[in-house]
Amino acid sequence: MAQLLLPIFPHSTEYLTPTLGVFQKEGFVFYMHSGVPIFSHLATDLNRFRYISSHLLTQGLCQNVDIERVFHVSTDSVRRWKKKLSEGGEAAFFSPTIPHRSSHKLLPDVLERIQKKLFEGNSVNSIAKKENISEGSIRYAINQGRLKKKLNSNRC
Repeated sequence: MAQLLLPIFPHSTEYLTPTLGVFQKEGFVFYMHSGVPIFSHLATDLNRFRYISSHLLTQGLCQNVDIERVFHVSTDSVRRWKKKLSEGGEAAFFSPTIPHRSSHKLLPDVLERIQKKLFEGNSVNSIAKKENISEGSIRYAINQGRLKKKLNSNRC
């Protein structure tokens, strides 16, 4: 597993703008505006860092280049986080993500048709052509146990 190197949180106060500073102390990162604390998070909480930096940008308290310079993160990352906040709000950073991994071609009704054709003895290749699906998709479904091939009754 690769080691995460960025962001780098300064141990002494470093200024993003003349009035906005950030520093790390005892495992926490503190954000100060005109000497008043406005945000804090654990140094290990990267989602909170991404949210706070995006929030600072959308509020106009600093610019992308300030975040990039102080925390040594990439331009693309800062833009991506800002877009994520503007489109999804705070929930985009903190709601649990559910993977949406489902077959978009092998839906239940299609699986049923393919299974019927397999039991009739049709080849995977002919079924794939008729259903306009790749042969590999059908073979993968067979390997995963979602489809069953007809057992050859001529075997001894």
